[in-house]
Amino acid sequence: MKRILTYGTFDLLHFGHIEILRRAKELGDYLVVAVSTDEFNAIKNKKAYHNYETRKKMLESVRYVDLVIPENNWEQKRDDVKDYKIDVVVMGSDWEGNENFENLKDLCDVVYLPRTEGISTTKIKKDLGLGDL
Repeated sequence: MKRILTYGTFDLLHFGHIEILRRAKELGDYLVVAVSTDEFNAIKNKKAYHNYETRKKMLESVRYVDLVIPENNWEQKRDDVKDYKIDVVVMGSDWEGNENFENLKDLCDVVYLPRTEGISTTKIKKDLGLGDL
């Protein structure tokens, strides 16, 4: 069984999120999604509309997702790869070159997928006039 792992906040779940989850799942058999907790988002100076539990439940309802775990800090990624026996970490191409993912390459493959054009949580918030929400 090939295990895939991805990370994100997944706030205001949209088509771009679904596409990266679908494409990540196509790379293996079992998809683990690590969702940033509210506390971790605060450390990153990022505010989500939905709280962690709501975002977790939304992701658990997506057919491509097999398991949702909390992302509590940057440092946990190596342990996640080991603990969940991950073969491939998948992230959006905007994370390419980021040391938090590049330093996993001795443990597993790291794949960067192109983002879905024309959609992002930031764009949705801007289009709705929600600013920094």
